[in-house]
Amino acid sequence: MNIKRLQLNQGAENAEGLTVIIDVFRAFTVACYLINNGAERIYPVASIDLAYRMKHENNALLLIGERSEKKCEGFDYGNSPSHIEKIDFSGKHIVHTTSSGTQGIALAKNASEIITGSFVNASAIVKYIKQQQPAVVSLVSMGYEGLRPTQEDEFCADYIENELNGRQSNFAAMVETLRFGDGARLLDPRNNEHSPASDFDLCLQLNHFDFVLKVLTDEHGRHFIEKC
Repeated sequence: MNIKRLQLNQGAENAEGLTVIIDVFRAFTVACYLINNGAERIYPVASIDLAYRMKHENNALLLIGERSEKKCEGFDYGNSPSHIEKIDFSGKHIVHTTSSGTQGIALAKNASEIITGSFVNASAIVKYIKQQQPAVVSLVSMGYEGLRPTQEDEFCADYIENELNGRQSNFAAMVETLRFGDGARLLDPRNNEHSPASDFDLCLQLNHFDFVLKVLTDEHGRHFIEKC
């Protein structure tokens, strides 16, 4: 198994084989909570305008997402796991757009298969990759807005790579580094409205979920995410 480490938007464009698009803070943590809370399908889209158009076509859709970490105008929820962790989404279809994670899905056109990456289901991701035994695995750390690397996504890629290679990771040390590093913005009281401090802990609940989120394509050619 050839494991490729890639970063940011360009990395997503260059991804091949079984591709893991990683966005820990917060897109693919949120997606796991949505699915765990009953959401039937998530449509990850790159454009806010496309989200609005899909809502116009089907008013039953819920809109969830952010730009510059803040909830998009007219959306039902932002991109905070704290805001949705106890909401019942049973049977709901959701359009999700973010600055990093959903952009990576849209850009990964050369991938043979795409799954989402986060710490909350990291072991399930590792188990799935081992079961599939792909020739190539691309671990794409999306970073901040797909433009600059972030510690949390690099650490998640490290964790997955280490597990695939039978090596241990010091997850506790990762958390402490994040607390005073790239994760500090989630703990900043000035960001509490759109990013409560509890987001930090929710995003770092290692292996909280035992499922993988796989990206598929519907009859209209649109990506959607379902549990597998």
